[in-house]
Amino acid sequence: MELGSRAAFDRMGTLGIEEEFFVVDERGHPTAGTDELVYQSEPPAILEDRLDHELFKCVIETQTPTIDSLSAAEDALAEVREALVDHAEAHGYGIAAAGLHPSAKWRELEHAEKPRYRAQLDRIQYPQHRNTTAGLHVHVGVDDADKAVWIANEIRWYLPILLALSANSPYWNGFDTGLASARAKIFEALPNTGMPTTFEGFEEFQEFERMMVENGSINDRGELWYDVRPHSAHGTVEIRTPDGQADPDRVMAFVEYTKALVDDLAARYEDGKTGYDHRREPLDENKWRAMRHGHDVELLSKEWDEAIPLGELVDRESSRLGVDGIRDIYDSGSGTQRQRRLRETGGLAAVCESLLLD
Repeated sequence: MELGSRAAFDRMGTLGIEEEFFVVDERGHPTAGTDELVYQSEPPAILEDRLDHELFKCVIETQTPTIDSLSAAEDALAEVREALVDHAEAHGYGIAAAGLHPSAKWRELEHAEKPRYRAQLDRIQYPQHRNTTAGLHVHVGVDDADKAVWIANEIRWYLPILLALSANSPYWNGFDTGLASARAKIFEALPNTGMPTTFEGFEEFQEFERMMVENGSINDRGELWYDVRPHSAHGTVEIRTPDGQADPDRVMAFVEYTKALVDDLAARYEDGKTGYDHRREPLDENKWRAMRHGHDVELLSKEWDEAIPLGELVDRESSRLGVDGIRDIYDSGSGTQRQRRLRETGGLAAVCESLLLD
């Protein structure tokens, strides 16, 4: 049984970015192409061992190398994306990004043959069969295992801010769901997803990992798909909240904010500050508000005594942490708002075109 260890948590502030994308045809519609791109051809050097299938043959994942700074992260992200687009185009495909692809119909799409995913489909059934989601995952290195667990506990209140700002998936299976992030709700149908509860420390978290594997609930620790988790192999806090994004500047805004949050919470932990230790139920309420309303959301305060508009929270967070990207995203509007405008004026074809990576 493969489990992580305390020893993995040995570096503070490193970064890693994982992105899930849609492989699309000449019309911009999802198509089976990852067998060819992942297994039947040699990818560019930067993608070697960092390019993989997801559940469907139309969804592909990239990973950056481990990065030491935000500026290096921006360069690495650009290099990985450029390599992926060039690799796909060389084989007659395009690459698109969003939380859900508006023209993807899960009953018509092929599942990957990879044994890991076949085992998940057999175990989970319907919720996994329809899981056409694509997200953005940000890893931030933490130099102490118990600190990482404490940060993961405390960062949960901030995750609906990230979700609301990243909302980029109103359409699923060809229709408007009325949600700003339908991806979040569809993914939440899987087991071991959503807002996790709190853990007292790394020992308790690792015991949970062990129990889930030993009892057959999951095949490996990677199948704990919560919105945040201490990654016990990489030695990071991993944020799994945002929808996929076509615009790299938006990705970097979420990376910047996530790193600032982790650094701030790490400093609080080191100063012996008391955490909020929030219950999961009101956190779930904030997540629901974020996935339903996106940029128009009002989120409950940390004390649960008032609802605060997202714009006010963004201003507070930008000033408190010295970050600019999330304010720029709020001011320019959400991907969901843009998709709905484009569909009204140019139809589905215009929406699909807007999701393509250059």
